[in-house]
Amino acid sequence: MAIAWSLSIIWKALTLNTQLYDDAHQDKRAVRLGQGIVWAAAVSHGIGSALILIIYRPSLWQLLVGWVVNTLTVAAGYYGWTYSIWRIGRRLQPWVPSFRELLAPTGLAYTPQLLNILTVIPLFGRPIGLALGGWSLLAVVVAVRYGLNISQRKAMLIALLGFPIVQLSTGMVQVLVQRWFQ
Repeated sequence: MAIAWSLSIIWKALTLNTQLYDDAHQDKRAVRLGQGIVWAAAVSHGIGSALILIIYRPSLWQLLVGWVVNTLTVAAGYYGWTYSIWRIGRRLQPWVPSFRELLAPTGLAYTPQLLNILTVIPLFGRPIGLALGGWSLLAVVVAVRYGLNISQRKAMLIALLGFPIVQLSTGMVQVLVQRWFQ
């Protein structure tokens, strides 16, 4: 039953179900699932990055370090993006949910990132990565809109301010790890 519930929540997150994002912070299971999704997405990104690193014929130790660094970068990006949403939201709104309460809807918005492993597909990896990033951005806009109970315009502003930082930092770490192997 828990698997069926989780799959239902994942489907709702992928389809940008507004009710899901509106209620997410109130359901302890959704909070745990949101954070689990982020870590699964981070592992997916780490595995995809590790598969790309194999081209450089690294030692097992180097491959493990590259996987860990790339995985932790996605997780750190989640916490950083959620923190920026919370801080900016506090400036634009007299009352906002706590940082902890925003972790669930933001985590659920990371659901498209579960497919990060597909970025290893030759020639399609970068476009897939961009599409997944855009999909997550849309999901975060919905999460912010309903998580903070604000207008669509404010939600877009808040989500867009943190998005480039997360994307650039994740991409830069991946490039730095690849250069380390060259």
